[in-house]
Amino acid sequence: MSAPPTAQQPPLVTPAVADTPVMPGKRVRLAVDRPMRLDSGVEIGGFQIAYQTYGTLNADKSNAIFICHALTGDHFVVEKHPVTGKPGWWEMLVGPGKPVDTDRYFVICSNVLGGCLGSTGPKDVDPATGQPYGLSFPVVTIGDMVRAQKLLVEHLGIEKLFCVIGGSMGGMQVLQWAVAYPESVFAAVPIATAARHSAQNIAFHEVGRQAIMADPNWCGGNYLLEGTKPEAGLAVARMAAHITYLSETALHRKFGRNLQDRKAITYGFDADFQVESYLRYQGAAFVERFDANSYLYITRAMDYFDLAADAGGTLANAFRPGGKTTPVRFCLASFSSDWLFPTSESRAIVHALNAVAANVSFVEIETDKGHDAFLLDEPEFHQVIHGFLEGCAEHRGLSVRRRAR
Repeated sequence: MSAPPTAQQPPLVTPAVADTPVMPGKRVRLAVDRPMRLDSGVEIGGFQIAYQTYGTLNADKSNAIFICHALTGDHFVVEKHPVTGKPGWWEMLVGPGKPVDTDRYFVICSNVLGGCLGSTGPKDVDPATGQPYGLSFPVVTIGDMVRAQKLLVEHLGIEKLFCVIGGSMGGMQVLQWAVAYPESVFAAVPIATAARHSAQNIAFHEVGRQAIMADPNWCGGNYLLEGTKPEAGLAVARMAAHITYLSETALHRKFGRNLQDRKAITYGFDADFQVESYLRYQGAAFVERFDANSYLYITRAMDYFDLAADAGGTLANAFRPGGKTTPVRFCLASFSSDWLFPTSESRAIVHALNAVAANVSFVEIETDKGHDAFLLDEPEFHQVIHGFLEGCAEHRGLSVRRRAR
């Protein structure tokens, strides 16, 4: 059961029956009444998945694209965010006439299970106690998130998704979709991601989690009951993580050692440098829209992700369901300056797909923008996505639109 809507969480519509028509751009929430077993062995009872749709589902329901969001993302892909008022996080790529063309495709994006913007997570009310779950919320995995998404897709009456696409943690979900439900996915686009989380990335996440848990206002995870919020700890977690999304070149180009609103250093601990001020701003803005416990849970889900571990320790086996080569068409993209999910991680996935003779293409985009490049204006990346989707549309029997130059 979710907490009542607040000023920061607009009321959502719960569909009454499974075949309720979904209007383009409508914000809805799917209520799942039956229990779902999680990878931890625990069952979660009634839960809700908040989602957005854009575009129109065609008659045979063959033009649906599922977008998977990253760690701190949400389902507000191409519209003004209800909390921050900022534009949708992937408006560079998604929309009318764009590579993911909402005039042609029916686009779906949901807030992940364990999230904090409509889908059930640790800040919501546990029906068994009438109080926020806090740390009593069960630990979720990428597999659990995708399992909930599959229920949503089935609810919409879609037997096979035309494409699943996402970057970073979203890319992990894309891979999980392709491995767990290969017959339900025609094409998959994992971007700037990996088949498992590295030790370095787990370490960065642990720094963030410890910053949150060290904040006295965290109150052992019960801050909602105590009327507090671990804003300082969550801000530091965001600051540390945000550094990993950028590159040294991008940071130097944007900030260098420039001072912030002063002509000389102060010999103190105020934000003397522009980069310090920028990180503080990022941390302060983040706490306005994100729940601290959700941050703990979602980072943990990324840490636990390991496709090879679930396939007898051999990644290629993950793409050989029932001993047969996966039918999914893949396009992987990485970015040359991404040190959070370097190109070597994508190549490992490509090599595993090649080992089973899967249909796969791969591109490394030359850019100095770091991991966040997949969210930014990267024309070559956008052209790659457009070209891949056009090729898939032709094979799928969808009308092909040649992009204007």
